[in-house]
Amino acid sequence: MNNKPAHSESSAYQHPHLLGIENLSRENINHILDLAEGYIEKNRQIDKKHVILKGRTLINLFYENSTRTRMSFELAGKRLGADVINMSVATSSVKKGETLIDTAMTINAMHPDFIVVRHPESGAVHLLSHKVNCAVINAGDGSHEHPTQALLDALTIRCKKGKIKGLKVAICGDVLHSRVARSNILLLNTMGAEVRIIAPPTLLPPQPEKLGVEVFTDMREGIKGCDIIMMLRLQLERMENNFIPSIREYFHFWGLDKNKLALAKPDALIMHPGPINRGIEIDTKLADDLNRSVILDQVEMGVAVRQAVLEILSHRLK
Repeated sequence: MNNKPAHSESSAYQHPHLLGIENLSRENINHILDLAEGYIEKNRQIDKKHVILKGRTLINLFYENSTRTRMSFELAGKRLGADVINMSVATSSVKKGETLIDTAMTINAMHPDFIVVRHPESGAVHLLSHKVNCAVINAGDGSHEHPTQALLDALTIRCKKGKIKGLKVAICGDVLHSRVARSNILLLNTMGAEVRIIAPPTLLPPQPEKLGVEVFTDMREGIKGCDIIMMLRLQLERMENNFIPSIREYFHFWGLDKNKLALAKPDALIMHPGPINRGIEIDTKLADDLNRSVILDQVEMGVAVRQAVLEILSHRLK
């Protein structure tokens, strides 16, 4: 594990925000992961507090429901000493018709240092970043990107496998609607992994080969010889048409069970961004198998990665 002090400043990251993986270099990604490693052991100790962000204010602005992402940003901010405010969109002026831009400008007038935003529309977070004077972190925008999820997934892989480059990673399931898939494909390609996507034809994005991945519609073929199997949530809330024949058939053909897992490498790891739909995307016994599943490790790594992101962006604040 990297013993580099968690509070060291570096010029490796020069962006004022974290809006996506697309514009990050390998150096940027490694800098975030290196810094995050320094927080893992600290978060396992009784005294988890730092004062790096003392006097800073973080606002969580979530237009979509979230458990893991919002809680981990809240924990990350508080453990670094920041004041954290969770804005409830359901009871805010948004319900009275206030636009995203008006909300952003209102929040900006209160002089926060960080705004963490989740929004159902792709590009909304990027638009908001042009209307405020603080650091903006994309916590998921539509089906576009979810950068901190990809970073925590990368940290999990690196801690468990010791590397990312050269690993065969299969991303399986609802790729079409998944911002997690997009961010992971971008990051894993940048870091030198061999990426495969596996999905029914109806849940593949247009021209998927242009993403720089191998494409499979047969899960048994797709996961052969893989080091990592990353299952995706079936996003029924984003489906207006019949994308799958039935839940039962979906699990039969594209859900992860022990028979399909046997085709991967013997030490292949199972990942899932959560929340899990048990018996739909993955068999319950596999999800809970701590010898193969690193789903809970992903949750732990999420706090460390978000601490690293907040610290790095704090150095960019004026």
